[in-house]
Amino acid sequence: MPRHDQNSQESCCQSADTGGPFKVLHPDENSSNNKDSGHHHHVNVEETSGTRLLITLVLNLIIPVVQVVAGTFAHSMALISDATHNFSDFMAILISYIAYRIGRKGATAKNTFGYRRAEILAALLNVVLLTGACFFILYGAFQRFLVPEIVAGEIVIWAALAGIVGNGFSAWLLHRDSKHNLNMKGAFLHMLGDFLTSVVVLISGLVMMYKPWYWLDPSLSILIAVFILKNCWSILKSSTNILMNATPSSVDLDDVQAHLLSIEEIKSVHYLHAWPISSSGISFSCHLVVSDQLVSQTGALSERIRHSIFHKFGIDHPVFQFETESCGNGTLLCEMFPGAKKKARG
Repeated sequence: MPRHDQNSQESCCQSADTGGPFKVLHPDENSSNNKDSGHHHHVNVEETSGTRLLITLVLNLIIPVVQVVAGTFAHSMALISDATHNFSDFMAILISYIAYRIGRKGATAKNTFGYRRAEILAALLNVVLLTGACFFILYGAFQRFLVPEIVAGEIVIWAALAGIVGNGFSAWLLHRDSKHNLNMKGAFLHMLGDFLTSVVVLISGLVMMYKPWYWLDPSLSILIAVFILKNCWSILKSSTNILMNATPSSVDLDDVQAHLLSIEEIKSVHYLHAWPISSSGISFSCHLVVSDQLVSQTGALSERIRHSIFHKFGIDHPVFQFETESCGNGTLLCEMFPGAKKKARG
């Protein structure tokens, strides 16, 4: 006999392994997604992240070597600071690339969600590297305030131009993938920061060719460090939220609950969970109270719900538990966790 009192139906779909958004890509943003394919919703992003990371890696080995040599001859702390940042970026991009390759591995019996959070760990490690680089830059800048040195503006200008070209090209390469992958966003922010700091160093060199404002060089170095630390904080918050299985900022559980309750066949919705597997895609689970029926009869309803919440909320990996009556008090949040006292709806 089929079991009527509490039936479970799983809706399982997985986004492309290229990683993905803080904002999950919706099907209408990609023409290949306009048609549903069974139970799966895929974010079809051309998988060139690895190649782009490799090109960026090579550029970030060449640029800082040029900058260190030029900065040493020009006595420019801003240029050496920029080179230090670029060296840390070389390590950061290398870590990002390794994490990207690890994240491409599929799911296993021991790692049922695959290895995609390797990229989140890489993002956190990059934050540590960048923070260390910032302290080095700040120390050097304050030392230069105490013992100013004459800066050769012309050498600084040429080295800064090389940085602008190389870092600008690298930032352009990584920009597209940074929209849907936290690891790539970290790499992109590294490159964007380098590009902007090279612009600042160029301005410094131009000014010092005509004005002996040698305080400007360490001052700009401090601004560079502050800019980097600000980006670090943003990545740290996003990475921590993912590792803590926090509800994505793009998902309001009250709105999801209200939307599900608007479906005629659903009597009540409770115990909602939403969390990111990595920086791409959103996993979701909930209990749905429906009329007593065969498990097979929930199939069509399940498919409609999957389609609806994917297009409305970007949820691409949902799991539903169908029931004929509410568990516990039927609260929005699961009662097995302390503090889940929100009133039930529906």
